[in-house]
Amino acid sequence: MSSVPERLAAALAEWRVVLGDAQVRSDPATLDAYASSTALWPARPSAILLPQNRGQVVDVVRVAARYRTALYPLSTGRNWGYGDACAVLPGQVIVDLSGMRGILEANAELGYVVIEPGVTQGQLSQFLAEHHFPYWLDCTGAGPDTSLVGNILERGFGHSPYGNRVQHVCGMEVVLADGDVVGTGYTHYPDARAARVFPYGLGPWIDGLFTQSSLGIVTSLGLWLMPQSAALSHFLCNVPSQDGVAAVVDALRPLRMDGTLRSVIHIGNDLRVLSGGMTYPRDIVTRPLPEQTRVALCQAAGIAAWTVSGALYGSTRQVAAARHALRQALAPLKLAPRFIDERQLALAGTMARLLGTTAAGRKLAARVALGRSLFNMNRGRPDGRFLAGAYWRRQGGLPPDFPAGADPARDNCGLLWLSPVLPMRGADLQAVMALAAPLYVRHGFDLFATFSMITERALGGVLTVAYDKADARESADAQACYHALFDTLMVAGYLPYRVGLQSMAALDPAGDGFWRTVRRIKVALDPHGLIAPGRYQPPSGANRQSAS
Repeated sequence: MSSVPERLAAALAEWRVVLGDAQVRSDPATLDAYASSTALWPARPSAILLPQNRGQVVDVVRVAARYRTALYPLSTGRNWGYGDACAVLPGQVIVDLSGMRGILEANAELGYVVIEPGVTQGQLSQFLAEHHFPYWLDCTGAGPDTSLVGNILERGFGHSPYGNRVQHVCGMEVVLADGDVVGTGYTHYPDARAARVFPYGLGPWIDGLFTQSSLGIVTSLGLWLMPQSAALSHFLCNVPSQDGVAAVVDALRPLRMDGTLRSVIHIGNDLRVLSGGMTYPRDIVTRPLPEQTRVALCQAAGIAAWTVSGALYGSTRQVAAARHALRQALAPLKLAPRFIDERQLALAGTMARLLGTTAAGRKLAARVALGRSLFNMNRGRPDGRFLAGAYWRRQGGLPPDFPAGADPARDNCGLLWLSPVLPMRGADLQAVMALAAPLYVRHGFDLFATFSMITERALGGVLTVAYDKADARESADAQACYHALFDTLMVAGYLPYRVGLQSMAALDPAGDGFWRTVRRIKVALDPHGLIAPGRYQPPSGANRQSAS
């Protein structure tokens, strides 16, 4: 067989025929843009392909099969903190699906849409508003320009009662490595009437195989939408002490389990909240933030040690009952939640305008702006302001037009996310923080932590390492901090729910049966390893041990 460069050149020539010259790019500037990463991941692609529909994806894959050329599909390339638009390995050909922006079906009666990978949160939100659909989509805090399909395939989570997003998928369309097109659930039956309302279909339920995997390229999926709520109330609760959060978790768990709290509840530490409103004060040359400065900044902004945040949905009576239950659950801890509705936001906004540029006016205006952003998120209107934490250590701080068009990778932010899952117990949250805190101090970083009640029984953590990407020493320290934290949490049994590209090779330290099965499936569906080699495809730890 010819050499790798020769095969690539031949494949590029054929791709230009089936896609057109404008949709095949290999110029250095474009390759550099796709290699840009908040994680300093050195994976420069060899080319970029921009298919516009499923048929072109099939053509791309068939050409790749002929020339044994590895492909790496992505939706919009905004997987910030976990890999951005980079491939796992350098030299792979990026298949950028962002041009596939079709909302293929929208059913207002049954509340679902069928979308392609390039459909963004902002696009679908605008579509639902313009067509007066009585539904909201579930949003993440990653902003309006991020892909719904991309986040779902990573098993990401949002904020609403539909926040465990992958549970609301019904039917996928997948292109396999040989160009075959597979419909999951009932979707492969042309006349199936329940194809978008009953996810399981007949036979094995294979949808999960195509999440966090390299087994195929998902070109569309059905997504259930959340019915608009008659009443909506956001709540915030300040926890004054660092160790007081454990009791809050235990107090709220019964309400999450019995359905009183239907949405994903977020619990953020003081630095996580602080980083959402400012960047690192550059007059302080040391890192992490000195304790007395941290305390002073949080006191000035009214930020407690921990902030609990969530939304209550339902009828007016249901929301009132949930408010009552929440107050009762927190009362023994001497904590009182604050409830925010649209009427209160309007009154507070008026008061902030009357106070003008006074210190009290600016503080109130900032709180109103935060409240409006939270309300927008709760009802399916994505807001990019929650990406501010990615810019914490960036030289130059926030861009002048932030949050419009925010792109941490393009803006040269240093950002690494590690996302452990833990039982919904206060003791486990404390244990994770106790493991993480000394590592952050040792490597000189501020520990931003958020723990979200992603299911009725589990917390999903997001621990952030935000660093100055322009500083080579600090970048090296960030990598060391991340890997030390990853290894420590893995050994302690707090495994991540998703990982960045730099950790995918470390997922099978013992060479266990699960990953052996995944490798068998990969060989069966993609014998030449053409689609995303290395993605959630770790080498066997047992093999490494035996080889040594």
